[in-house]
Amino acid sequence: MLLRRRLKERTINLRDLEYLVAVADRRSFRQAAAACQVSQPTLSTQVKKLEAELGAVLVDRSATPLALTPAGERVVLRARIILDDIRQLREVATGDAGRVRLGLFPTLGPYLLSSIGGRLRDCAPETELLLTEEKTSDLLALLEAGALDAALVALPDGTDRFETLPLFREEFVLAMPSGHPLVGESRLDPALLAGHEVLLLSAGHCLADQVASWLGEVGAVARRDHRATSLETMRHMIAVGGGISLLPALAAVSDVPGIATRRFGDPIPSRDIALVWRSGTPTEATLRRLAPCLVPVGALLTRLLEN
Repeated sequence: MLLRRRLKERTINLRDLEYLVAVADRRSFRQAAAACQVSQPTLSTQVKKLEAELGAVLVDRSATPLALTPAGERVVLRARIILDDIRQLREVATGDAGRVRLGLFPTLGPYLLSSIGGRLRDCAPETELLLTEEKTSDLLALLEAGALDAALVALPDGTDRFETLPLFREEFVLAMPSGHPLVGESRLDPALLAGHEVLLLSAGHCLADQVASWLGEVGAVARRDHRATSLETMRHMIAVGGGISLLPALAAVSDVPGIATRRFGDPIPSRDIALVWRSGTPTEATLRRLAPCLVPVGALLTRLLEN
């Protein structure tokens, strides 16, 4: 009887886990309470109750803004998974898998959506797509924590722990100022880049690592004196004579005045785009219906580049 009473006293309320996750996301009891639609004293009291039940301080209230303790970081990671499991359990029970939280990375997302956004809606008109744009490492962390249902990534970037469905190959082209000497080449021999300095995106973008690796293979070097934080900035830097760079095909097919692009001969630099998700997600059937809408992008890119 005593053991049963103690176990009952230590029951963790799922709502309290939601409060803690909200505090972790917003680093503020006031903002977390507003997001959870409860009063601040109620939320603060429940988080303290959760700390007492777990026997550990989870929130460092002396920090500005609020911070999680190491124990809090570990608990929040597990809490996200638990809450997502509960969400999935409800979806399995009700058959409601009509919402997909999909992640895209910045050097793909805007260009892909502008090309085939309408096709995605047509393929699964009953599906609500909730899109999130983050760097690949952040997308995979969100996916693992249950905050995303799936993500589009460039392989093989840490995807071995997820279900992976390859979709299409996107080649890179050389982008340069319209008066650059290499504009006269119809198909660039990669060896022609030997010794050239090439602009890269800032650290943290998977594209920067992919391009840097290919540059090493052909004898080109990464330019160190300045970098861009986005492809849009990169394109305009090139247009004003700031250098040359490799652009993914989807970003290259939309014109920017002052920029010329040329395709490469073999070995053609490229990246393989895939859809990844956690094994067992209830949205898997929906994801597999969406995937064929993305596969034709490869053929579309080839046609656009040849025109």
